[in-house]
Amino acid sequence: MRELELYFGPQHLGMVGNFSITLKVEGDRIKKADANPGYLHRGFEKLMEYRTWMQNFPLVCRINVVEPDHIELIYSMGVEKLAGIDVPLRGKFIRSIYCELARVGSHLFGLWAYSNMLGFDTVAQWAMYHRDLVLDLFEELTGARVYHIYIRPGGVRRDFPQGFEDKIISTLHSIGGKVPDYNATFFENRLFEKRAKGVGTLTRENAVKWGAVGHAMRATGMKYDIRKIEPYAAYDQVEWEVPTRNEGDAYSRLLAIRDEMIESVHMIFKLIDKMPKKGAVYTKTPNPFQWKIPAGEAYVRCESSRGELGLYIVSDGGDKPYRVHFRTPSYSHGLTILEKVLEGESIADVGNIMISLYVVAPEIDR
Repeated sequence: MRELELYFGPQHLGMVGNFSITLKVEGDRIKKADANPGYLHRGFEKLMEYRTWMQNFPLVCRINVVEPDHIELIYSMGVEKLAGIDVPLRGKFIRSIYCELARVGSHLFGLWAYSNMLGFDTVAQWAMYHRDLVLDLFEELTGARVYHIYIRPGGVRRDFPQGFEDKIISTLHSIGGKVPDYNATFFENRLFEKRAKGVGTLTRENAVKWGAVGHAMRATGMKYDIRKIEPYAAYDQVEWEVPTRNEGDAYSRLLAIRDEMIESVHMIFKLIDKMPKKGAVYTKTPNPFQWKIPAGEAYVRCESSRGELGLYIVSDGGDKPYRVHFRTPSYSHGLTILEKVLEGESIADVGNIMISLYVVAPEIDR
């Protein structure tokens, strides 16, 4: 009777949403883990079959509450591929800038969650404040702070308002100026190193076998990024790097997130400099209540802040999707990988590993 069954979450700070894990432990060591992603029966993918192509935008945003913008993008890309719609050049640049801002905001939210769980309250407050600065930009651009519904088939809903690029630059300088403090207080802090180094290690071989994407894959040394290998929007218009680490543990994953956030800020500056100063930002589409997409099927993918995000979409020639299926990063990270890497770890590191894998429950329970 040395083994004990322990229910971990969902009330724990290290859990996300209504996620919980059933652990079999011996002492404080985990022998086996079974993830319970929530089962709220959201049914996003099925509900989309009963709504018109444009009515689905408020729905797809809910698949990832922290970062709804890449879900908007991937759904728009799927509709565009089926309907044969091209996006104007300025619209492509705006999409890229908008999505990189979303990536910065999402990484700041992740940093808040991780540092808050480990007890670094000061860093958590900084991160949440800086994320709010990004949300201020989204609020001015779209009128909303969380679900923006800004990207649409053919481009974006509206152009940047006058002087908006300067506000983006000013906001990012404010965030970037705090990076040395983040490093000194958190990333280079010996307490963070002791809690994260060697914890939840994922080898390169297992990362490929178990379906790791995004920072979890890049933390094992693999330079794999959809923005590079299959460019979309305006990502092929500027030069940028794919940050990697080699150890594959929680420490490396957090450093990969930090490096990616810094790279996103530099990328936004380059995109703003190279973006056409004038031009259309969207291609006009038919009346949304009468719009019928030609029959066919399409698969599209992009790089969200959590990794490769894919969409398989089918049209039967009607005014609604016939079938929709998302390939979300949290599905493999929150089920397969989380259960595997928890084995042999300490109970104290469950939340540590969970948040380092960047799991969002609604991405699993679709």
